[in-house]
Amino acid sequence: MTTGAPQPDSPERLDRRLSKRQRLTKQLQFERTYAQQQRFVGRFMVLWRYTGEDGALRLGVVAGRRVGPAVIRNRAKRRLREAFRLNRPGFQGRMDVVLVARPAVIKAKWGDLVQEINRLAAQAGLKKCANY
Repeated sequence: MTTGAPQPDSPERLDRRLSKRQRLTKQLQFERTYAQQQRFVGRFMVLWRYTGEDGALRLGVVAGRRVGPAVIRNRAKRRLREAFRLNRPGFQGRMDVVLVARPAVIKAKWGDLVQEINRLAAQAGLKKCANY
């Protein structure tokens, strides 16, 4: 007898949250990611990858003043965070990721933004499968 509740392995039950443990919060974490100089450049963002023993598929998001005033920068960061969060179940590896917003991210269509994050993740070795 089924109760209508999602099954444990169904897509509705995937944990898509981005808790504090899944985010980069300290400046040292960002600096070591940049120090490895592993970056992948796209039209809407730059994906920086840190690979190390303590990497845990955590995310940091940055938007510089070049993107726009504070309201626009915060919107850009929210969009990147959400795109990563929704696609995180398809990512794998012991890596930390920093996404740096570029000015074009604000006017980007959502589908284009998601496609680019998947493409950059595949280039960085984060995707489980090659299709994006």
